[in-house]
Amino acid sequence: MKNLFVKIAAVGLLMLVPAIAQAAEGYSTANVNMRAGPSTRYPAVAVIPAGSSVEIRGCLSDVNWCDVEFYGGRGWVSGQYVQALYQQRRVYVGPQYYRPLGIPMIRFSVDNYWDRYYRNRDFYRDRDRWSRGPDYYYRDRDNRDRDRDRDNRDRDRNWRERDGDRDGRDRDRDWRDDNQRGDRQRDDRQRGERQRDDRRGDDRRPDRRNFDCRPGDPSCDE
Repeated sequence: MKNLFVKIAAVGLLMLVPAIAQAAEGYSTANVNMRAGPSTRYPAVAVIPAGSSVEIRGCLSDVNWCDVEFYGGRGWVSGQYVQALYQQRRVYVGPQYYRPLGIPMIRFSVDNYWDRYYRNRDFYRDRDRWSRGPDYYYRDRDNRDRDRDRDNRDRDRNWRERDGDRDGRDRDRDWRDDNQRGDRQRDDRQRGERQRDDRRGDDRRPDRRNFDCRPGDPSCDE
């Protein structure tokens, strides 16, 4: 008899499992992003068109966000954009309707959820930062952007300083070259003037033969 009761209880539990696992049917009320987590700061994974049917797999108890399935994909949508049929009328999905609609209250974990559904997504490689929350991720990204901007400014400043030093060296070299060129030109000019003076002196100097020639001197016959 005891075994019979155990078997009946087991069959009853098996019959209840599909009902517990069954999702509630909902409808999107606008073109809404289905996101990778329960916040508008999580990456969008799809756009659910207005009026589309979604399967509500569960909702958070503390904020009005629900895990939904849409065309085989999974993601999170705010309850203010999802309606469900309750007592022959559509109502926006909220905590007061979770139990009547059979929607389980669940928790969200980036590691578990993303490992299950988003391994092939680009943002999956940043899951360690996302796991600390979207606010931390964006704060960390903003800090990294500021660090990168500061590094770029430092590189630009160093580049300008190097250019300034190079320009200064070029100016110094040009100045020295100009001075050396001027010295060479001055030396050439002075050398030319001395040569001209020497030529003019030779022209004014009397012919030594005419000056020293004496009658009877054999050199006078040349």
